[in-house]
Amino acid sequence: MAGISDKPFRALCRAWGAGLTTTEMLSANLQVQLAGSRQAARSMQRGVHADEAEPRSVQIAGGDPQTLAAAARLNVEHGAQIIDINMGCPVKKVMKQAAGSALLRDEALVARILDAVVAAVDVPVTLKIRTGWDRDSRNGVRIARLAQAAGIQALAVHGRTRCDLFNGEAEYDTIRAIRDAVDLPLFANGDIDSAAKAAHVLAMTGADAVMIGRAARGRPWIFREIQHFLDSGKLLPPPRADLVHHTLREHVTALHDFYGSHAGLGIARKHCAWFLEPLGVTREFRAAFNSATDLDAQLARIDDFFACPPAGACQEAA
Repeated sequence: MAGISDKPFRALCRAWGAGLTTTEMLSANLQVQLAGSRQAARSMQRGVHADEAEPRSVQIAGGDPQTLAAAARLNVEHGAQIIDINMGCPVKKVMKQAAGSALLRDEALVARILDAVVAAVDVPVTLKIRTGWDRDSRNGVRIARLAQAAGIQALAVHGRTRCDLFNGEAEYDTIRAIRDAVDLPLFANGDIDSAAKAAHVLAMTGADAVMIGRAARGRPWIFREIQHFLDSGKLLPPPRADLVHHTLREHVTALHDFYGSHAGLGIARKHCAWFLEPLGVTREFRAAFNSATDLDAQLARIDDFFACPPAGACQEAA
């Protein structure tokens, strides 16, 4: 979710019922190198801010125990209340730094990293992993046991190996095996795109919660839908068109407020596309929205879309 789960997006998800949000993955090495510089201040924009809802969780990534420990301390000084270590990212540029899911190939290094970060801060430290490097070397259970021994406070598991990337279907049997092996609070992640799927995954894995990533893009109400289904066994109807309209307008405005007009324009384009894709947005609308040169123009394009949306795009709530 790098480039997506910024402060405006985290606030949006919280408003729609997410119990906990975590920052975009931050490079521990870069943060430590830039500590005290003007660049560091810009880097921290992607992280924690004093007016965010608590608890405030910051995700860091890297391959050196002491650098990760230093980054953890730096983020706690800036207001982090939870430090989350990423050992699940499969992206090549992260892998080249021997970080993210690359660490799953070196269990001894994993143990040193966990010990160093837990010892460095007095806030909870959590961990995200995949089920292993590839299907022939799934070691999620062993990594989970290392995490519990090191004092990690919660564990999130994406139900794929690193080599799977985001292809195929998520596997949940390894998450179930991890649940049986450790007593840590466990978050199941991977392919959870509906309330019914969330309930199925919870029942199948025995996890304590689910973690939602890609399915929340343009659909922040998924958190409310899941909680309602878990509480009542009933599915909520799709959001009304006027509610989608208002939510998108507010989010685009928040992006401009946070990033400024120049960066806000570009970032708002991808979020608008995610919101409107399920509604049958046309190529002509995309071109018109992408040609907008300021916030008012973007909002006007959104208003035009909802004044005459494709037939049946948004159902009325019962």
